[in-house]
Amino acid sequence: MSQIKLLPEEVAAQIAAGEVVERPASVVKELVENSLDAGADQIEVAIEGGGKTLMCVQDNGAGIPAAEVELAFRRHATSKLRTAADLEEIASLGFRGEALASIASVSRFTCTTRNQDDKTGIRLRLEGGKIVHRAPTGRPTGTEMRITDLFYNVPARRKFLRTERTERRHINAFLTRYAIAYPEVAFRVLHEGNETLRTPGNGDPREVLLNVYGLEVGGALLEIAEELTAQHPIKVRGFVGPTHIHRANRGYITLMINGRWVEDLRITYAIIQAYHTLLPTKRYPIAFVQVEMPPEDLDINVHPAKTEVRFREADEVFRAVQRAVRATVIAQAPIATPWQPPRRSALSSQPEQTLRTRLQQLRPSRQFTLPSSVKQQVSLPSLPTATEESTLTAARPLAEAAPPAREECHPVQLPPLRIIGQVARMFIVAEGPDGLYLIDQHAAHERVLYEQMRSVWATGDVPAQPLLTAQTITLPADEAARLEAQLPTLNTLGIQVEKVGTGAFQVSSTPAPLGNISPQELLADIASSEPERSPVREELEQKTILKICKRAAVKGGQVLPLEEMRTLIRDLEQTRNPRTCPHGRPTILQISMEELASQFGRLG
Repeated sequence: MSQIKLLPEEVAAQIAAGEVVERPASVVKELVENSLDAGADQIEVAIEGGGKTLMCVQDNGAGIPAAEVELAFRRHATSKLRTAADLEEIASLGFRGEALASIASVSRFTCTTRNQDDKTGIRLRLEGGKIVHRAPTGRPTGTEMRITDLFYNVPARRKFLRTERTERRHINAFLTRYAIAYPEVAFRVLHEGNETLRTPGNGDPREVLLNVYGLEVGGALLEIAEELTAQHPIKVRGFVGPTHIHRANRGYITLMINGRWVEDLRITYAIIQAYHTLLPTKRYPIAFVQVEMPPEDLDINVHPAKTEVRFREADEVFRAVQRAVRATVIAQAPIATPWQPPRRSALSSQPEQTLRTRLQQLRPSRQFTLPSSVKQQVSLPSLPTATEESTLTAARPLAEAAPPAREECHPVQLPPLRIIGQVARMFIVAEGPDGLYLIDQHAAHERVLYEQMRSVWATGDVPAQPLLTAQTITLPADEAARLEAQLPTLNTLGIQVEKVGTGAFQVSSTPAPLGNISPQELLADIASSEPERSPVREELEQKTILKICKRAAVKGGQVLPLEEMRTLIRDLEQTRNPRTCPHGRPTILQISMEELASQFGRLG
């Protein structure tokens, strides 16, 4: 049996560095967070070779005192806390005292710094964590951290780094998050000497959004209304995308907790669920959500990378985030407009105005005041118990989780419309105060029926519609077992069904809102689907939505009399979310008077 021996210090340091320094982006993260903790309002990041060759972070922060430079690179040396009790009220981004020591142990590191109280600066060079040079130097107040040859002494880690393009993408993702979260800090990013990001540092997050996402997306993002959370100890702010802007993955959802970027599946799930029925299937929103809460209600000492957190009251954070995001989207999201090819404008010919002029045109959402009805009456879904929480995300895809409970908010969302007629037996044409409106009759009717059913289901007293003749359905053994387990819930939802034999069920009534949907097809659909560890009521709701799409809603190609079109539009106006169908497709498109005039050449 081998003898137990104490590892050499440099080996222990390299092993520990693996928890902090996963890739070049991890190094940039730690150094930029140190710059922010030092009070810098100007940060420049230069990268070469995707970070493998060079990473240089410069700032104008307070700098490191000359007498403490060497100590800063000792493991567990930090200025952020003194006792274990301080862990309960951490307000800084860094605190563990591991980052600089870990980075230095796996790279060639040069630190040039000058503290605001020192007359001259200090340059310190380290290789593999060992100091090889120290000398005074002249420089302005601040710090420059220069890392070359990352993992030069750990070839096993270096060979597992991705391509330069991939590592560059991870670095950019981190830097753009912090540029948005800290708009008062001017960020400048260079890759191979070429500037890829510059922010003004004037405190306006909208300008940073325009730099990061471009004019169309950055200008369309909706600012979370502060009125919603003003009286709550958990403050939620940030920006979320309207329903017509979405992506194929969750990578555009960013969560910041007390100024720190974190990865939390449950809160990400809350943001996704806030868009329930507002986005197409398997599409995800763009969201930049910042949560501010008392430090004592948050545990950030979970992992050396500091991207995982624990909440004392996780359910309260979940509710606050979902409430803020959903209310903002429902109240502020504009009616979708048809896509038009970009036209040349004065902006392209006057670069000196850059984004600032355009910003004024895209700013109205910043002046938005949330209606009192929304602030006071946004309800939320029931949350998993403590034992269920750990299996929430592992048991089923986030995008297919339970829908929110009934929403009580009812902001005015559609302008008064005058029905003109029908196009291609699919679209209703209407005139409004801002131009021409096209309504998808099938999608609009889906939304109306969906909310009618949600309303009666929420009361627990669903009116049943007796069938003229009871109908019998026979199912395979596995499907019959699934349906039998759901019978009590089906009966409470207005579907009166009982087992009458082996694999046979008899239906005597269906929910009144379902109209002429075939009960055989409805039950067959419910029984044929594997439950995904969500309550039967939620499964049934989703299946019923699908049946509405197939059977109950007005079809494309169906001629509607003028009075039926008027009734449909009136019903749509009374819904809580009239701008999308339950699957997230738009119900209505607007063509502005300006666009019509432009197409007819009437703008001069």
